[in-house]
Amino acid sequence: MNIIWQEKGSFEKLGQEEGKSLWGQEETSKNSKGKIKGKLQEKIETEVVVIGAGLAGVLIAYHLQEEGVPVVVLESNKAGGGITKKTTAKISSQHGLIYRKLLLYSGEKKARLYAKANQDAISRYEEIITSLNIDCDYEVLPSYVYSLNNESKIRKEVDAARRLGLPATFTLDTSLPFKVKGAVRFDKQAQFHPIKFLNVLAEKLTIYENTRISKIYDNGLIETDKGSVKAKKIVIASHYPFINVPGYYFLKLHQERVYLTALKWSKSDMYKLDGMYLDENKHGYTFRNHKDYMIFGGAYHRTGKYQPLDAYVKLENAAKRWFPESEVAYAWSNQDCMTPDSIPYIGQYSTKTPNIYVATGFNKWGMTGSMVAANILKELIMGKKSPYEKVYKPRRLMLSGGKVFAQDAAIVTISLLAERLRISHDQIEQINKEGAGVIKHKGQRVGVYRDKDDKYYYVSTKCPHLGCKLEWNQNEKTWDCPCHGSRFDYKGKLISNPATRDVFDYCHQRKS
Repeated sequence: MNIIWQEKGSFEKLGQEEGKSLWGQEETSKNSKGKIKGKLQEKIETEVVVIGAGLAGVLIAYHLQEEGVPVVVLESNKAGGGITKKTTAKISSQHGLIYRKLLLYSGEKKARLYAKANQDAISRYEEIITSLNIDCDYEVLPSYVYSLNNESKIRKEVDAARRLGLPATFTLDTSLPFKVKGAVRFDKQAQFHPIKFLNVLAEKLTIYENTRISKIYDNGLIETDKGSVKAKKIVIASHYPFINVPGYYFLKLHQERVYLTALKWSKSDMYKLDGMYLDENKHGYTFRNHKDYMIFGGAYHRTGKYQPLDAYVKLENAAKRWFPESEVAYAWSNQDCMTPDSIPYIGQYSTKTPNIYVATGFNKWGMTGSMVAANILKELIMGKKSPYEKVYKPRRLMLSGGKVFAQDAAIVTISLLAERLRISHDQIEQINKEGAGVIKHKGQRVGVYRDKDDKYYYVSTKCPHLGCKLEWNQNEKTWDCPCHGSRFDYKGKLISNPATRDVFDYCHQRKS
């Protein structure tokens, strides 16, 4: 029995992030009901273990259980408490301007299968919501991708989508507060409240919350901080895959951030959109309504790189320009795993781990991506074939994405060198209040945050995942890794993976 993965270090609890999401106001787990449990503190056995109780993990587990497969879900925090509660919650097969790209680089057969997999995902949501009578604010609406300056790009996407059998039309008629050069409209898409949906499914599953994995063995044994699970098959649905070797997902994934607000109107007459909207330009905005709110966001950037200063201020200013009667009621951010060819990785984790599966890299479209993952992995785990598995196969040949691969490699190389070389401040006094910088302490690079009361917080700037140089995110007061997207609060406490422990404090002896 060999160890596949072992946690190095630990932490007591996740660090704190700035902001609260609109969805986060809904209770993410209801321990008084169903099978949601606390920390695993015993030895158990099951057929399948799903690691991660976000929407992807819960949907995968639910589909397996519906087929009679015994399944247990392990979650290090709370069910639905991570990426799921921060999404825009659009259920759509319209994933930006992807279909012309898929036709060019993947061919019509794979492009058609990708389109059908996501259309099937929309239908499956409606089936589950109807059959279980889930009150999750589900609405069937059109979705739009618009352009402010490139009509030709929009028309080409419409032609590609229609060729693949998708419900696409070109339009200049939108409910946006500004004119567009054109928009791709997809009919019969949907939006919902993700936590309300997840809660109902989670209550039907055996989920152990606050349960951290310490070791994974090649025979299917998973040790946690208090108990263990023996399973025949394992699914990694933890957003970013944390097993580096085998699999090497750190070579073929990066993460990106987006900043979001929920606008509330000061008057009773709400500004209503006729659907969900997204700018084709990555520097543009996203819009959708939810009851008396409008979710409005943008300021996309690679985690740890190219971050816009005052992202929330810019969103608020744009909101005041277009929606002068609005006020920001909630403000938060989210993070997405991105693949070079814009197709998720769903399937066998690696050739060396035939009984481990993965679902990741949803490229900002985690609602449909999660359902696609559930449909595919259900079939594979039960020993069947899925018509979509070759499209999403993690070990696929990519004819597109070479530029992204090159950019990722360059960022990793530069970040590793910078961790050793760059010092931004000679003296700690040069760091402004509520700001951060990097100083040298005992021959090591140390990140320093100075709060408004002149209290200093010291952390290593070396990411414990693979050693890249952490960058300061002024918008959220976090230390972010530009290589693979790990994030830490200003005290050095881990916020999100793939790192699995806090960053080291070089100025004081670490207590562990």
